[in-house]
Amino acid sequence: MFGQDLAAPASALRKPLNAAKRTLDILLSFSLLLALAPLLLIIALSVRLTSEGPVIFRHRRVGLGGKEFFIYKFRTMTQNAEKLKDSFTPDQIAEFAANYKLHHDPRVTKLGRILRRTSLDELPQLFNVLRGEMSIVGPRPVTREELAKYGQYTGLLLSVKPGITGQWQVSGRSDVAYEERILLDVSYITYFTISLDLKIILATFRTVITRGGAY
Repeated sequence: MFGQDLAAPASALRKPLNAAKRTLDILLSFSLLLALAPLLLIIALSVRLTSEGPVIFRHRRVGLGGKEFFIYKFRTMTQNAEKLKDSFTPDQIAEFAANYKLHHDPRVTKLGRILRRTSLDELPQLFNVLRGEMSIVGPRPVTREELAKYGQYTGLLLSVKPGITGQWQVSGRSDVAYEERILLDVSYITYFTISLDLKIILATFRTVITRGGAY
């Protein structure tokens, strides 16, 4: 399915498609931010009132061309989340090393669990889309550490902007093994079309409603 031509990222997205994709990103992100403004405010107040720490969590990710940027999310973890990693059990350490997340993460707040199950914690990434750092649909926004796992596909991954949603999110989300997530990202970049983006966006709404594979 994935041939050697994948080493040539320039073939993954054509200029007209890039322009159409950016137009779709701007229209959707702006419209959603306007429509969801009351919900964003309610979530922000809820995060502020239910746990100590900032409302917005920022984390460094690698984007188009290898340029780093800060991704925005509603904070779903306790303020001392990094310190709590030191108390992980051996099994938790192994699970986190393999998937970069835990099924039962003790650092996640009660409200955070709800936000993660519904993917509402990711709504602030609409600002990343408006800023041109992300797309509505694309491969996963990875850390510099995760980038090493992409091996021969690293150049392909960095040839496009990461997305809020993508094929791996609608194919099981957190239930998908990391290696399969990589192949789903590669498949998306290789066969990208605007119609595929629209299908993924519609599938994302269905997945969020059914809460499929989220934790």
